Amino acid sequence: MSSKKPNLAAVSTFADHEVIVPPNKLKKAVEKLKPGTKIDFDPVGRAEAALAELADDFAVWMDQECARLDAARNAIKASGITPGNRDVLFRAAHDIKGQAATFGFPMVAPVADSLCRLIEHTPDTTRLPLPLVDQHVDAIRAIRYKNTRGDSNSNAAKLAEKLRQVADEFLIRENHDRPDTLESIFSPTLAPTG
Repeated sequence: MSSKKPNLAAVSTFADHEVIVPPNKLKKAVEKLKPGTKIDFDPVGRAEAALAELADDFAVWMDQECARLDAARNAIKASGITPGNRDVLFRAAHDIKGQAATFGFPMVAPVADSLCRLIEHTPDTTRLPLPLVDQHVDAIRAIRYKNTRGDSNSNAAKLAEKLRQVADEFLIRENHDRPDTLESIFSPTLAPTG
């Protein structure tokens, strides 16, 4: 017969309530470790290690996102802009904006952000300047295919800055009579680094 005590919860009963304290099994597991044993409680380090293991896949994933963005742009060129294909283009650009740094291409994010702003703040979608959309998509693809990793490429930063400037000029012109929209256009967003 085992002489071990069962791991029962401790219950303290009071007049108007009970306090239940569950057994601390982790404490017993730690107590069983040999003295001097190091326990790795670094979740950030483990997450970084997991990302490093996936790093080879990041380029493939970014290629897929660029292809999705290009397909959305080509659908607009082929059939004209509709609310549906406008949303597909926006989602593709927005996903790239959010994933670029994780995938190791942070210089893509400001260009994708500029494209998102252009799509989002153009009041009349039929006036969305397709040549400027093309320039954004082509810039994202060029930065990706030139394998511009990290945040030190000054050409990518200059390109992102210029596209943002041209997009802002267009949006200011299109929204000159909409002060609330102009305020959101000038709110801080991703700034190119480099």
